[in-house]
Amino acid sequence: MSVLVTDRAPERLPVPPRRRSPRALAAGGAVIAVLVALHVAAWLGTGMDLAMLADGWHGMVRFVSEAFPPDLSWDPVVKDGLHACLVTLWIGLLGTTLSIPFTIVLCALGSRAVNGNAAVYQAARGVMSFLRAVPDVVFALIFVTAVGLGPFAGVLALICNNTGVMGKLWSEAMEEVDDGPAQALRIAGAGRAQLVAHAVLPACVPQLVGLVLYRLDVNVRASLVLGLVGAGGIGFLINQSIQEFRFDQMLTYILMVLVLVVAVDLLSSLVRRRLAP
Repeated sequence: MSVLVTDRAPERLPVPPRRRSPRALAAGGAVIAVLVALHVAAWLGTGMDLAMLADGWHGMVRFVSEAFPPDLSWDPVVKDGLHACLVTLWIGLLGTTLSIPFTIVLCALGSRAVNGNAAVYQAARGVMSFLRAVPDVVFALIFVTAVGLGPFAGVLALICNNTGVMGKLWSEAMEEVDDGPAQALRIAGAGRAQLVAHAVLPACVPQLVGLVLYRLDVNVRASLVLGLVGAGGIGFLINQSIQEFRFDQMLTYILMVLVLVVAVDLLSSLVRRRLAP
């Protein structure tokens, strides 16, 4: 008996479309209805009024017309703006790097990969949640009353807020690493600090560095807002120019902020690409 050999692949029968059950359709409709109701409540609660926006276009046009052209005089606008941009960069840099030691302690205590004590774990998580929940602007106002106006208050505010945010991100990155090396060191009698230094941190260094660079980008932009409440930097000059109705100077400072943010973003992206495996 002969067997017919062919190169043609067997034809696949079409898969019938999956029918959703009435219960799933009802659940989806309920979710959509709840989302629509929430957006309607938010629209009414925030006083959204497109007609009011349309009626106020005259004020926006006047504001923009007074801002153009930007004031590009070297002294004092551009000169002071460049110095303030540098201060803003220093605030973001110190607020990021000086928070790393506190972040390492908190994320080690708040990571199940390192800490097995439930009470200490919950306490560390609570501290990180508190530091994240309090806005950096509120921290800046608190430190301004303690150390006075200036960049020092902005650095302290970013250290507090960034410790909470980066502690959460780092602890989650630590929990995703392979638990084998940590278990081997734990069986050998290694302490918590040795587990972090020799097993957990080496396994997630690329993720941690990437998160630090991301937070540096965010903190440089946050330091601009902190300047509006007296924490120094280019934000202070923007607030001052608005109060003096010098919108042409304000536009100059905003353009300088744009260049600063783009430069920091490009530098962070370059470093992340170099560190990528």
